[in-house]
Amino acid sequence: MREFDLPAKRQAEFSLVLVNYKTPDITKMCLELLRQHVKDHRIPVWVVDNDSADESTDYLRSLDWINLIERPAPSKEAGHIAHGKALDLALEKVETDYLFLLHTDTFVYDKNIFELMMRECTKSPDIAAVGCVEQLDRGLFRDTWRLSSRFCKHYFRRAKKIVGLGGKEPKPYRETHLKSFCTLWNSRLIKAQGMHFCMDDRVPGYTLQDRMLSLGFAVKFLSHRTIFRYLDHIQSGTVAAAGSYGTHHRRTKMYQETLKRFKAQQGIGQASNN
Repeated sequence: MREFDLPAKRQAEFSLVLVNYKTPDITKMCLELLRQHVKDHRIPVWVVDNDSADESTDYLRSLDWINLIERPAPSKEAGHIAHGKALDLALEKVETDYLFLLHTDTFVYDKNIFELMMRECTKSPDIAAVGCVEQLDRGLFRDTWRLSSRFCKHYFRRAKKIVGLGGKEPKPYRETHLKSFCTLWNSRLIKAQGMHFCMDDRVPGYTLQDRMLSLGFAVKFLSHRTIFRYLDHIQSGTVAAAGSYGTHHRRTKMYQETLKRFKAQQGIGQASNN
């Protein structure tokens, strides 16, 4: 069969969107894990660089398989606002009906996660997003302890308010908003409603989720244990990698230790494939 008689490869239903800010090591790891899969399946990849002006920007410029947007970010802009505005730039460019948000500290080892989440998101035309509400898989014991302690703190603060002792407002003890390190959004619905990710000073996507729900659209919540069968995520890894925490900060140390472990795992995997 001649090459031009072969059926053309179908364009993917979703685009991948990432935001980079001064994270050369993890950005490269994240993208290298995705490279072959997105090229094989013709998945558009949009990366917004938030004025990094470092080696991560040079690396992104060298890639011919991504769509790079270089955004000059104001110096006094809060980190989460810069991230949200970068997502909105990509949202404007995306032509697919769905977009898959990843952080550069998210390492996808099993690409079936894309098929799984697309299957969930396309079960109904009214589903606005699919994802999970936890950034880590802490294990059953730590998850139970965390939920219990947050539950007790919530009702303790409520009790203080009731008896007039004041104090901090009780926070919800359960997470309710999707975490953007790995979330699939229905970009067609978002655009049809005239919405976007950075709508106020909250975490990007939180207000979007609330408003989509108020309009009667649905959000599909997956178990974080399900999500983490396919990938790893360094909590606050992008912040630590950019040096926003101090050298001796707990999360900086966690980032360095986790990155070292991921690199070792990747090296072992590569060695076993040769």
